Amino acid sequence: MKIGILSRKAELYSTSRLVEAGKQRGHEVKVINPLRCYMNITSHKPSIHYMGEKLEGFDAIIPRIGASITFYGTAVVRQFEMMKVYSLNESVAISRSRDKLRSIQLLAREGIGLPVTGFAHSTKFTDDLIRVVGGAPLIIKMLEGTQGIGVVLAETDNAASSVIEAFRGVKANILVQEFIKESDAMDIRCFVIGQKVVASMMRRGKKGEFRSNLHRGGEAAKIRITPEERSTAVRAARIMGLNVAGVDMLRSNHGAVIMEVNSSPGLEGIEKANKMDIAAMVIQFIEKNAVAGKTRTKGRG
Repeated sequence: MKIGILSRKAELYSTSRLVEAGKQRGHEVKVINPLRCYMNITSHKPSIHYMGEKLEGFDAIIPRIGASITFYGTAVVRQFEMMKVYSLNESVAISRSRDKLRSIQLLAREGIGLPVTGFAHSTKFTDDLIRVVGGAPLIIKMLEGTQGIGVVLAETDNAASSVIEAFRGVKANILVQEFIKESDAMDIRCFVIGQKVVASMMRRGKKGEFRSNLHRGGEAAKIRITPEERSTAVRAARIMGLNVAGVDMLRSNHGAVIMEVNSSPGLEGIEKANKMDIAAMVIQFIEKNAVAGKTRTKGRG
């Protein structure tokens, strides 16, 4: 098979591991920077050009689209879909999961456990919004933030009100969520491939840090998850429409609650914590499922 990996940097751990796994299984693998792609959008013969050449003959692509380039990156994925190239995660599913508000609404509609969450445009009734989500301490989260950036813990109602007004003052869209104190700065990342959790890890924030992101100095370790947590992770990935996903959840007093469903989950932490070749599992999934024109949306939506 000829597999394209849409990634801005070939040397990134996840990208290089996918290249290695693909080549070990006998495939031709090419890393493509989506920002250097340009497209001929036509009715009958859509095409993608890259660094002076036309991209042809691909059986499948693996989107590794960073949050900062979601708009253009998903446009490139959509163009491949229009060319009937199988995409591991489809453009619509990537866009759906990247929109934090939309994803939470979709998960809530299907009865998935979530932190109590509020969203508002005006700051006129901030005090009531804070009451609606249960009062301080609260997590205030920018919709556009990633890797723990733009996430603030407000320990009092007054602090929450000030942070909300400050974010809205710079026109930032925010979510206000209950703080799951009992999680103790720990979360669980479940790595889902198809309809199965293939690995999981516990991430703990460094001392004094309520965020558990590995990029912020957190530590990871293998963890055994419960059947409820396993089922919740698989359902969350399916609701987003993702074949491969990193599902982040917290253990609360009322069960597992989903924090985020990531369409481009990193491999480094999960592989090292579990001592597993997850990159090879991703390639194996493509081998079993990559059929020309199988993309459900075919670039629509």
